[in-house]
Amino acid sequence: MTFAEIAANVEANRAGGYSSVWFSDGIGMDPLTLIGALGRSVPDIELGTAVVRTLPRHPMTLAQQALTANALIGGRLALGIGPSHKPAVESGWGLSFDKPISRLREYLAILCPLVAGQAVDYHGERHSAVGELRIEGGPGFPVLVAALGPQMLRLSGRLADGTVTTMAGPRTLVGDICPTIREAAERHGRPVPRVVSTLSVCVTDDVGAARERAERGVRRMASLPSYAALLEREGGPALLAGGEDDLDEAVAALDRAGVTDLLPISIAQRGTDDAERTASWLRLLLARGDRADQRSPRR
Repeated sequence: MTFAEIAANVEANRAGGYSSVWFSDGIGMDPLTLIGALGRSVPDIELGTAVVRTLPRHPMTLAQQALTANALIGGRLALGIGPSHKPAVESGWGLSFDKPISRLREYLAILCPLVAGQAVDYHGERHSAVGELRIEGGPGFPVLVAALGPQMLRLSGRLADGTVTTMAGPRTLVGDICPTIREAAERHGRPVPRVVSTLSVCVTDDVGAARERAERGVRRMASLPSYAALLEREGGPALLAGGEDDLDEAVAALDRAGVTDLLPISIAQRGTDDAERTASWLRLLLARGDRADQRSPRR
């Protein structure tokens, strides 16, 4: 997509009632540069990364870029970060993917103070940094970690502001992800963590067909070990499918478990009754979110 097309898409989502729009870090535009430019075009809506990949960026460099983007958009950034996956890191960048959890621990020890406007003096095994960044209007945004396994979730609860998930379905969110990160945050005296969840959505009477489409959509990603393990725990793709009442009950369960942000992706086939039912259900979900208090899910 061109920048103009992306800006129009973000504006359409803002006008439709969504409170945030998220960008991935892949083969397209750099997400933080894009966000800094979009903030001048589209007001109000939060702009997040899901996620920026950490390994090719020194934590002080990423902090500087994120603080700059946040200042440019008037304090509307949500910074999601993640180490990526071994094939991309080793084959694509020629870097080592060894000890990703201890590496991320050091990364957060540098990044989080810097984006809060503090100086750092940290010397680790893989990352070190001494200094501070002075960017007016930059500090004050959440740092979220792409955490799926228990060790990464506990680390995120202890050092970061929450997690952003991809391919984690309702069973895993309710049974594993939300309780693990919330317990870790509480144990270390941290605020209740933000849990941002990307889920495929389809209002339909043919759940089997929706599940097949969702599985086809994640087939390539499912070859990555961390996602394969997640799909095995979930028993299938990250999917909300069924009638309107079924999806209402599923969202209520996610809300109770601690999911704070729902990033819905409609997988209904275009031009079908399912597509219109899904669009109508999403509009109602957004309307309920607008009427809810601050403790209810952001959408």
